[in-house]
Amino acid sequence: MTIPGAWRRAADGAGLLGADGAVRPTIFAEMSALAVSTGAINLGQGFPDEDGPTEVLNAAVAAIRDGENQYPPGRGIPDLRLAVAEHQRRFYGLEVDPDTEVLITAGATEAIAATLLALLEPGDEVVTFEPYYDEYGAVIALAGGVHRTVPLDPPAFLPDLARLRETVSDRTRVILVNTPHNPTGTVLDRETLSTIVELAERHDAIIVTDSVYEHLTFGPEHIPIEMLPGARERTVAISSGGKTFNTTGWKVGWLTAPPELVTAVLAVKQYLTYVNGAPFQPAIAAGLRLPNTYFAAIGRALAHKRDVLSEGLRAAGFDVYPSAGTYFVVADAAPLGFADAADLCRRLPELAGVVAVPLGAFSRGEYAARTASLVRFAFCKRIEVLEEAAARLAALPH
Repeated sequence: MTIPGAWRRAADGAGLLGADGAVRPTIFAEMSALAVSTGAINLGQGFPDEDGPTEVLNAAVAAIRDGENQYPPGRGIPDLRLAVAEHQRRFYGLEVDPDTEVLITAGATEAIAATLLALLEPGDEVVTFEPYYDEYGAVIALAGGVHRTVPLDPPAFLPDLARLRETVSDRTRVILVNTPHNPTGTVLDRETLSTIVELAERHDAIIVTDSVYEHLTFGPEHIPIEMLPGARERTVAISSGGKTFNTTGWKVGWLTAPPELVTAVLAVKQYLTYVNGAPFQPAIAAGLRLPNTYFAAIGRALAHKRDVLSEGLRAAGFDVYPSAGTYFVVADAAPLGFADAADLCRRLPELAGVVAVPLGAFSRGEYAARTASLVRFAFCKRIEVLEEAAARLAALPH
């Protein structure tokens, strides 16, 4: 039986539709299953193995006990919307109206999906950098959009601005910007962001930003693109509490945008999850109001974890690229004699008792071929886990 529909477009957009029409499992599902079946250390999926701050956890427990377990308002509870606005003012000097310019979502994933479904007409082009988070391709395809990419080449993983200018055109409806960038760990600089704004103004495109790792940087400053002249009125800025507060399973995200864009996204969002996470919303509000010392400390702690894993990878014989943010570091397996990272990742649990994912899971076509030996490792784990992983990797034959 042939079953047409949106699932096929989504699978094809995510690169999961085989030549025979069958849908393949994601590499993340495959690698996580390998981790479970082999007992390997899972450095593939980007989820922490430590709980978030006590203040945040206790706020969720208190909310459950206080009966905040029914549908919250469609835009999100007022206090969380206010906390998001306070956060934007405190860290970036941005004034956001919590009543008209903030929308709470089921994680950044829903925010991205609802935004693209709301803003795209069939045939509209969306420009992203490559490699890219797999949701982007799937949702662009669901919306009937056309996906254009600009490569981020190692070692710096910054775009060629001339190539960016060639790619954005009057057909471009959305420029989707992920910084700090998953999977490469790069943090886009002001020149790149200013060029994006210039191109969006010239071609009347909307900028959508995915900044879920905004507080997880190690040196370079995260610059919200909506701070730049000309950007605010055409930007949908997306983030979430999962990465900042080690609560990835709560799926509480948000977006800020001009009122007319928020209204457009809300019109779609209400038919996706409608609402979510009633007792978790006040908890994330409590997290957003933690002192500056908390936000500074999480970056320092992750930088140390990055260094522990990176040193282990170098000792194992990988070439390791710099990571300026996120949970991730990219390493080249070619010096170990592995030209195919996907093949290495399938063998790594047996060879070293560690799981990772190939960079090719985040790209297609020519870019995937050029970077076929690159592997993404997650370092958002306890130090002792990373030290054990490093020791296991050091035993790799090379």
